[in-house]
Amino acid sequence: MRIAVSQFSPGDDPGANAAVLVAQVARAAADGASLLLAPEGSIVSFLTDPQAPRRVAQPLDGSFVTALARASKEHRITVAAGTFVPDPGSDRVHNTLVVLQDGVVAAAYRKIHLYDAFSFVESDTVAPGADAPPVVEVDGVRVGFATCYDLRFPELFRVLSAGGAQVIALASAWVKGPLKEEHWLTLLRARAIENTCYVVAADQAGKAGIGRSVAFDPFGLQLLDLGSADIATGSVTVDLERLAEVRKILPSALHRRFRIDPIPS
Repeated sequence: MRIAVSQFSPGDDPGANAAVLVAQVARAAADGASLLLAPEGSIVSFLTDPQAPRRVAQPLDGSFVTALARASKEHRITVAAGTFVPDPGSDRVHNTLVVLQDGVVAAAYRKIHLYDAFSFVESDTVAPGADAPPVVEVDGVRVGFATCYDLRFPELFRVLSAGGAQVIALASAWVKGPLKEEHWLTLLRARAIENTCYVVAADQAGKAGIGRSVAFDPFGLQLLDLGSADIATGSVTVDLERLAEVRKILPSALHRRFRIDPIPS
């Protein structure tokens, strides 16, 4: 199974951002990919304008998701992309990773861990989700999904792998800063190794995002790096025989002695 990775820097116009992704969906499908993974918050540029999510938030049947759903159906490919959805209980929004299959919403993950770190306060405009991230079957492969700051919480990735994920796909808008690229690459490789699964990450680039959309195999071997390009796509092949081989050599999942339980909110 092939996974295509989208790296780009969204602008202020959700329609224009959707058009970029629709074009990438078409190319990914033509190249034989079963899944296109796009960055967190692909609907709008929000790293330099934290209020943007409030201005452009749409329900899941809004124009942004609808455009991607049509592309998913037309090209027979699963699409995962970040958007912002209004929170009916407040003036905040939900940072939502939507997974589209055959033109319909297969999953919608509301980001649990909000990025209140490195002087950024995501919780000012975003309400946290309450449900565990999903695992979705894509062309016979079980793919778990997570969003950006989730990467710093290994227990979430362990929940996904324990739930059967063979691949974990991370949609991100990883902000530039001292040691941020080092953290990004180190944590992604660690999540792949400790869970013996493929890890694929799509990141925003441009003025504020680091880019560096990458993929690692279950042994931590790097398979992809899109560098700092403002817009780029790449793809990786998920080899289930390789996955089984690594898990036979390193059966660490069978050696666990601790259970992961959610902390009450």
